[in-house]
Amino acid sequence: MTGKNTLYWQHYTDVQPSEWLWPNFSPNELASRGNGSLKVDIDAIHKLQVMRDIVGRPMTITSAYRDPRHNARVGGAPRSMHKQGRAFDIALRGHNKEQLKQAAEEAGFGGIAFARSFMHVDNGRKRTWEY
Repeated sequence: MTGKNTLYWQHYTDVQPSEWLWPNFSPNELASRGNGSLKVDIDAIHKLQVMRDIVGRPMTITSAYRDPRHNARVGGAPRSMHKQGRAFDIALRGHNKEQLKQAAEEAGFGGIAFARSFMHVDNGRKRTWEY
């Protein structure tokens, strides 16, 4: 199923190689850890790829799309951007926080937050916070 700004697959294994335009990320790593479904906001994933290009080395995505049940199970906000395919959590291990933050801003992410072990980015309005 495809919308104007969003792509959706019942399961990440349904993604055809010709549909996937982001070379540094796989459908598997961005799919819901709950049921394997995958929703991708095109603007958000383009920004993620730009951020990866700026960083110049691999980034481990610890959470991307979350189906509604999985989001509730992990204590995600009811209106979480993860449920819309508009947010990514990136492991901090092996990265400099300030360099990641600068890359996220340069890529155009609005929401930028830090927890102890990961950085959250989303394509919502400009704001920052700590977990």
